[in-house]
Formats: sequence, C-alpha cells, structure tokens
Amino acid sequence: MIIRNVRVLGGEPADIRIADGVIAEIGPGLQGPGDVVDGGGAIALPGLVDLHTHLREPGREDAETVQTGTQSAARGGYTAVHAMANTSPVADTAGVVEQVWRLGREFGHCDVQPVGAVTVGLEGRQLAELGAMADSAAGVRVFSDDGKCVSDAVLMRRALEYVKAFDGVVAQHAQEPRLTEGAQMNEGVVSGRLGLTGWPAVAEEAVIARDCLLAAHVGSRLHVCHVSTAGSVEIIRWAKSKGWNVTAEVTPHHLLLTDELVEVSPVGAYNPIYKVNPPLRTREDVEALRAALADGTIDVVATDHAPHPVEDKETEWSAAAMGMVGLETALSVVQEAMVDTGLLDWQGVAERMSYLPARIGRLSAHGQPLEAGAPANLTLYDPSVRTQVDPSGFASKSRNTPYEGMTLPGRVVATFLRGKATVLEGKLV
Repeated sequence: MIIRNVRVLGGEPADIRIADGVIAEIGPGLQGPGDVVDGGGAIALPGLVDLHTHLREPGREDAETVQTGTQSAARGGYTAVHAMANTSPVADTAGVVEQVWRLGREFGHCDVQPVGAVTVGLEGRQLAELGAMADSAAGVRVFSDDGKCVSDAVLMRRALEYVKAFDGVVAQHAQEPRLTEGAQMNEGVVSGRLGLTGWPAVAEEAVIARDCLLAAHVGSRLHVCHVSTAGSVEIIRWAKSKGWNVTAEVTPHHLLLTDELVEVSPVGAYNPIYKVNPPLRTREDVEALRAALADGTIDVVATDHAPHPVEDKETEWSAAAMGMVGLETALSVVQEAMVDTGLLDWQGVAERMSYLPARIGRLSAHGQPLEAGAPANLTLYDPSVRTQVDPSGFASKSRNTPYEGMTLPGRVVATFLRGKATVLEGKLV
C-alpha cells in the first residue's frame, strides 16, 4: 500500500509505502505495487495508545463490549488501548485478563492490553494474582484498582514491591476514601452554591504524595491516573525532580472542562453528563494541567473512556453514574486545548498520545516513530475542519459525552493497524 500526500507530524508533504505490515519507505513520489490511499494532506501520527480505557466486558455489555470499544478506539485514531480491570468478574486472575486479551485479538480493530487489578475484587484487602497475570498470555504489566483507590499504605507498598520482579507499574486512582464519602463534585464555590457534597483536591493530592514516597522507598514504578488538580501537579513535579520513577496522565475532559458546567451549561444545571471521578475542577486547575502536560510534568493524555447506558446517566444527579466516553473525541479535544493554544505541536501530541503511553504500558510494537522499519500503526488526521459533536454517530454503545452539540476541531480520516486499515474516510472498515 502507498499512502499519498500526508504530512508526517505536520511536516512537508510525503508518501508512505507499507509492506508486510511495516513502514517500508517515506518520501515524495513513491512507487510500488498495491493499493493507493489519498491522504489529502492530512497529518500522519503514530497510532494512538490509550493507557486508560473501560471496555466493560465481561459483565456490563449493555454499556460497552470489546468489539464496540475497539471500534470506538479505531474511530478516534487509536491502535492500542489498555482495558481497565473493573469488569464483572474483576480482572484479578490470569483467566479473566486472558479472556479480555483474546476478545481484543478476535475483533482486531485495535490491540487490547488488559490491566490487572491490584487487589482481589478491587476490595483493597489482599493482593490479586499479580505474578500469574504477568505470566499469562496477556502479559499484564499495568495493575490498577481504578474506580477505587488502593488506600491501604501497606498493600500499596507490597504491590509496588511485587511488580518490580517483572518491570510492572502500579497505576493509582488517587482518592482518599474518607475525605470523599458521598462526594458529588469538586469541593469549592460552585458545590457550595448547588448544595452538593464536595470532593476536595486534598483527597487526591494526599494519596499522590504518599505513593510517590512509597515508590521512591521501594524503587518501583508508579503511574498516577487522571490527575486533576494544580496541587497534584506540584507534587508530581517535585517527585520527578528527585529522579523518582513516577509518571502521570491527564484526561481530555480535565484539559477543557470546569466545574462551572455543573451549574451553568447549555443543557442546564445538575446535568449528570458532567459527573465524573475525579470531578471537573476549576479554571485554575485546568490551566495548571495544560502547563504540566506541555512541560512534561504530566507525561500522557489518557481518555478514561467510561461508557454507561442511558438509564445510568439520565437520572437525578446523586444517583447517576460517574464517567464520560472519550475515545472518539480525544484527539479533537487535545487539539483544542493544547495545539490550537500553542502549547503543543504535533510532535508533542505524538509523544503524549503514542510514544510515552506505549513506553509506560510496555507495548513495544506501538508508539514507535513513523520511519522505515517501524510497525505500520498510524493515524491520519485532518486538523482543518470543525465539526459539531453528535454522539448518535459514535461507534461506542454509550452516548455519555459532555461534548454533545459542541463544535470541536479536527477529524480522524484513517487509522491503520499493522498496515491494515481499520478506518478509512472516517468510517470503520
């Protein structure tokens, strides 16, 4: 295959020749056998890698399946996703992670790398079968109780010690449970006016500080999920200045949206579409997160794609599930928040949405620069268009997007997984 007229990382127009699933050559006027795809001047990026995706299968196939979730990922430009462990049954054994891994291989829209639970049943009482999951066919290297915090310091220390044996990483959902009992949104001026129980920033920051110290103490790898506060940024910056092996992610919605939307939005106050964990924070937090992503304090963008069926979101605020879908809009939101504001160029986007997520998750076949000999995992993206978000067209089973009706920039034109098109002209293949 030859893909004509693309701009690698926004550079000069060139062609990309693919053979046997790898990039054979990049340059102008390439010739060769096979199909020809017109890139139309789109930007070529390495296939995106998501460190934080909820595929819901097994157990909640009414919200998402591995098939629909990977289709959604491909539509968003992703060639690999890490599937979080809070399924039913929980992915806390080799058998469950292998089931998810095999489903990903069967459907083939992107690679699925299961994330193993840190504790049995996500209950925070005893360590799960970390070694067995690491040795399984799925080759798990990322472990997380995401959705719940590993709040017990002794268990967290033991997990960090255990994963060192196979170069694993513990990805922490930083939420001190006693400080967030009954929490509904960010604790601040808006929560006070609305009468909703607040989720204070310190509940995130205290756990991050503790875990950075634990990771340094045992010499292990810590990854901080969905950082949401300016204080968390400063703690992570301090930990990195010490040379500790700490990485962090931010979601697209925490780069763009604020807690003010819970009170005043196009769809009115108390709309559960804005209910998420960690909650949307203040404008000051958003600015700090953007700056941290730009300067490398925060390493990656991860979607925290959290699909829910209609009945779990279209209800009163207190009863509504927390979470937002994000795979199909992530690149557009990053363009809006980071590229169009001058904080990142397309090389920076590739680093934070492909190279570094693959490195943290130990996916050697993904996140490689677009050059001869690299696996042909790539995304073609047109940043010049602006489109109104219409969730009825999503590949995901769920429609709980906070961007419905918003006009966002850019469109994924095509996605290729090992040289095979999974999306062409914006449509699933």
